[in-house]
Amino acid sequence: MNLAEPLNTAWHAHLELDFEQRAGTTVLARREHFGPLRVQKALYPEGEAVCHAIVLHPPSGIAGGDRLEIRAHVGSGAHALLTTPGAGKWYRSAAPLAEQRLVFAVSAGGTLEWLPQETIVFDGARAVMDTRVELAADARFIGWEVLCLGRRASGETFAHGALNLATRIERGGQPIWLERGRIKGGSALLDSPAGLAGFSVAGTMLASGAEVAPDRLAACRAVAVRETGARHGLSVLPDLLVARYLGHSSEAARHWFSELWRLLRPAFAGREAVTPRIWNT
Repeated sequence: MNLAEPLNTAWHAHLELDFEQRAGTTVLARREHFGPLRVQKALYPEGEAVCHAIVLHPPSGIAGGDRLEIRAHVGSGAHALLTTPGAGKWYRSAAPLAEQRLVFAVSAGGTLEWLPQETIVFDGARAVMDTRVELAADARFIGWEVLCLGRRASGETFAHGALNLATRIERGGQPIWLERGRIKGGSALLDSPAGLAGFSVAGTMLASGAEVAPDRLAACRAVAVRETGARHGLSVLPDLLVARYLGHSSEAARHWFSELWRLLRPAFAGREAVTPRIWNT
């Protein structure tokens, strides 16, 4: 080994999960991992029909050069809920990109809920976040992402670096949602009314697979936010419900999304909401 050569300390990690329904129980039938990505044991806080799993990234943060990929397949009639134990962190990078790729596939009659805690993007981070969801004709999906640009509590803004985002949802091979974005640190987009309007927290919630009755939609739009001055909205598109949040409090954003989830879950998943226990720790 040439000691003059820099050490490569980047993490390349892969996690693959398969959920199946067996005699009315959703089981974690397969889990394979490479590198620092894991899930804890399958949890059943709401009975055997729904499997909760907590996705762990032991390094607790993503640095330049890291590449993480999470793949999950939910089989016919199965129901899985995935969450994280705490906030994700994207650290400052001198040059290399850090990448995260999520690939979810849901078979006929299956349901997947992707409900991570917030993601903190440090000033100077250079990040790529790519999400792809493939749904069968009658599969259901609920997911959200809450992004915090900079560490506002420490007086840090997102003045340097860049965040590249891509989300694609398909049903039966046809796209129902395509979104791409690039947020450059210190750019005019951060303060533009057409961009983030000066806010440091941006969140999106997407739900597909069910019709939303007018009274339930009205109840969702009546949910109050806990942050003064925050902006929020909810739209119903063909086969998709979209909720957006702009503010400065990730806690307030997650609370608003959680309240929407409680109202929408009976329609999209056929079950009342049961809060993952890890959220209370």
